Amino acid sequence: MLLALAFIGGSPAAGESCLSCHSAESDGIARHHRFADAPCTPCHSGVPDAGTEEAAHQGLIRRPGELADSVRACGGCHATQVHWVSQSPMATGARIVAATRELFGEPAGPPGSGHMQALGDSAADSLLRKLCASCHLAQAQSGAGADPVHARGGGCLACHLSADTGGNGHRRLDTGIGDHHCFGCHARSGRISLNYAGLGEVIGYEPGRGDTHLARLGDGRLVEHLDADVHHRAGMSCVDCHTGPGLMGAFAGDANSVDIACDDCHDNDNSRRTAGDWPGSADALRRRVLFEMRTDQQFLATARGTPLWHVELRDAAEPLLYRKRDGQSLGIPQLSADHARITRAHEKLACDACHATWAPQCFGCHVEYDPDTPQWDHLLRHETSGEWHERRWDIRNEPAPLGHRSDGRIGLFVPGMIMTLEHPDLPAPAFIRRFAPLHPHTSGPSRTCADCHLEPRSLGLGRGTLTASGNGLSFAPAGHRLEDGLPADGWASLDTNPEPGTGRERPLSPAEISRLFHAPLSGTR
Repeated sequence: MLLALAFIGGSPAAGESCLSCHSAESDGIARHHRFADAPCTPCHSGVPDAGTEEAAHQGLIRRPGELADSVRACGGCHATQVHWVSQSPMATGARIVAATRELFGEPAGPPGSGHMQALGDSAADSLLRKLCASCHLAQAQSGAGADPVHARGGGCLACHLSADTGGNGHRRLDTGIGDHHCFGCHARSGRISLNYAGLGEVIGYEPGRGDTHLARLGDGRLVEHLDADVHHRAGMSCVDCHTGPGLMGAFAGDANSVDIACDDCHDNDNSRRTAGDWPGSADALRRRVLFEMRTDQQFLATARGTPLWHVELRDAAEPLLYRKRDGQSLGIPQLSADHARITRAHEKLACDACHATWAPQCFGCHVEYDPDTPQWDHLLRHETSGEWHERRWDIRNEPAPLGHRSDGRIGLFVPGMIMTLEHPDLPAPAFIRRFAPLHPHTSGPSRTCADCHLEPRSLGLGRGTLTASGNGLSFAPAGHRLEDGLPADGWASLDTNPEPGTGRERPLSPAEISRLFHAPLSGTR
């Protein structure tokens, strides 16, 4: 969180005169930062008692909260949070770096090199520098606050800097985090921010879309209107589910660094916590509780112990969630005894395996490298030789295939890349097919049994016709097959078992597809 270094003695340095030139900036500062009459130098540094502008601005920090300066600008009050953010996946991009190098057949590199700010000049790192390194939080801030479509980077500022100036004054720094803070980065790749609001990116207008309404984002991308997530329709913001420690990277060392699950609100059997039993990092949240607490008030907690301070537990009644931005309460439906997931056949299913109504999927991509054309390098922040060019031709927003996640659950997967890759360092164009798990954030009514058991797209085979005969199952794809023998939109195969191994992400096997297809389903055949 972006607060300032504490003053010893509680007042500004003698002779601090920043506001003699910057009087307008005295307005708009959030009350949490008004711990001194002229709270400038704790965040911005500089020489407050200097006699000239040039001397006063020596050592000035223009944007305190960017990770390069966050330790000295924010860490005096928020050392724990600064540490979390600095090593979070959103700051390091370590998983993206590792996956990209693996796909290019490159070594992982020495310890510490798997960071977006430590990229080299290999083919994989070059692609990341040119196409992928703009969002992560270690980048300097761009397009902040007022321009969510183009917002990137900024460390603590990415979430805590508001577009509101309180008039003509200082941009407000507080915990009033809106969905627009998330949009700049998370409207790309998995497109979570788009999905949540019911927007699906498309390549262009297709006559077969019927009455679908299309719109353009501020960066020119075309989107279609689809079903928004049920939580979005209820007026919930991203922060109403995602916790502060989870967002800031408190659990970055775990395989799953996200500190929230559907069960935490809808079927929570974790230990309850009283307000006196909260972890130290959550102490300040007690004053933000939006309902009257009893002395013995208990709170739900995530599996890692983070208190859900905006959820009120009530005797013999469903819990209430209070929306963090406006305090309005919503009832939280609880898992019923007849819910399909609690049956033995479905106990390994992730919630969104049934409840995600659609997911963004890109089935066609060609990536090539032109060494002679300049392109912007996000790390150096200027153009350098070499341009990566992407061509896409098949984006769909529809139910996603099922597969085995590394945590042992059955969840949804989307194409991470199905592409042909060309680069001078490669002896020949390389074909890559890789699917990745995704939580689409498109929750709605559950899919039907037939949607999973009989639909070849859900089974990972792609569009086409799946039939059973005396010889077993056969599949006729709707599209052509690519060089690996699978259809252009396929992941699973009826002929080949996926690579075995514990904890590996993989598609359904031929035996699993057959078992699902032949399972008795009431009223579906």
